[in-house]
Amino acid sequence: MPPRSPLPQRHGLDAAWVGTPERSPHPRWTTMGDWLEERLSERVDVVEFLTQGRFAYESGALVDGGDPYRPYTFIWFHRDLAEEKVVPGEIHVVFRDDRIVVVDKPAFLSTIPRGQHVVQSVVVRLRAELGLPELSPLHRLDRGTSGLLVLATERRWRGAYQSMFQRQEMHKTYRALAPLLPGLELPVTVRNHLASRRGQLQAEVLADAPVNAESLVELDSVIDGMGVYTLTPRTGRTHQLRRHMLGLGIPITDDPLYPVVRDVSLDDFSRPLQLLANEVRFTDPVDGSARHFTSVRTLPLVSDVV
Repeated sequence: MPPRSPLPQRHGLDAAWVGTPERSPHPRWTTMGDWLEERLSERVDVVEFLTQGRFAYESGALVDGGDPYRPYTFIWFHRDLAEEKVVPGEIHVVFRDDRIVVVDKPAFLSTIPRGQHVVQSVVVRLRAELGLPELSPLHRLDRGTSGLLVLATERRWRGAYQSMFQRQEMHKTYRALAPLLPGLELPVTVRNHLASRRGQLQAEVLADAPVNAESLVELDSVIDGMGVYTLTPRTGRTHQLRRHMLGLGIPITDDPLYPVVRDVSLDDFSRPLQLLANEVRFTDPVDGSARHFTSVRTLPLVSDVV
């Protein structure tokens, strides 16, 4: 791993880095510019970056394309970011102290930067807004899911809180809007084996595999002929609640993936998934205090598009 970056974050993102090989008794590169061109030409315009002084050594000194090639040398730079449409809706800060931040995120906002959603992610936006460059999530919510997300303010706190998640000591409750199904006996606990395969958007149920996913489903109330359900996951598989609701015959309203994958533009914010991470409870692993947070949002979730 490289030493600490000499470049500050930009747009809430750390600088990218590359490193020359540790040993190269007969290097085919004469200059650092030659090596950068071979290493990065498919990702950035190396000549332009060198001209603009956008590559830096560990010392913070700028890389000159004519610098003699050196083995085991790290170089940092910031990539150009593609333009992203702003995801509507406010990230409500529900709680903040020295160790954690609890936020209530809107639908359509990714938890972490990935794919076509980089700046438009909770982590990147809040690092800049809150002035917390090491802010990182302790768990994740699907891009389409609204509600509570817990993040660590600094790297030093991640271990204690993530261990709590691994021991399943954080209790999360969700709310979902879905059809009513006459004859469906509730509450019910759904247990099965869910698998996610590369290249497939939907999780699938493997009938003969051991149970790895469990959810408690309860009917809380009825709004305009639709059920408001309380969902308590006892495991954390990908799309677990969405797949379990589908399996009961009551798919969550406005789900773009279940029961069928709908062709929805990434810039279409008109129909939020009616799934809300509503409540989080845990005992703080650092000071032993009882933590209990509730979403400021309610069902049905409405579009924030003006």
